[in-house]
Amino acid sequence: MSATASLGRRIVGGLFLVTGGVHLGLVAADPQVYAPFADHGLFGIVRSGWADIVMAHPAAWGLLAAAGEILLGVLLLTGGRAARWGWAGAILFHVLLMLFGWGFWAWSVPVLVVLVVLARPDFAGLVEAAHEP
Repeated sequence: MSATASLGRRIVGGLFLVTGGVHLGLVAADPQVYAPFADHGLFGIVRSGWADIVMAHPAAWGLLAAAGEILLGVLLLTGGRAARWGWAGAILFHVLLMLFGWGFWAWSVPVLVVLVVLARPDFAGLVEAAHEP
């Protein structure tokens, strides 16, 4: 794996650790800050699900979000097979984020392009093995 690919994985992994920490800070400061997050969700089920499920226990869900993002960061920083799971989770995270409104598309679409490009080296050996007779 090239140094550039490794650097990209470390940057994205570090970013997920930081965003996990942001969720810890939000939960500690005021979990109600999550209330308007789904106001512009693309589907009614996203908006009502957020209000009925997440906002029923915002601290617990905020901690779960923190744990998930920290886990993705650790997987990416670990490398190898773990990084593949980290990339898959990071990509899925951003696809799901798009359900929360068109504004998230402005962030998620470019980030998804970057994530897919950066993830390719970690999947290269897996793809080559699949094409061997």
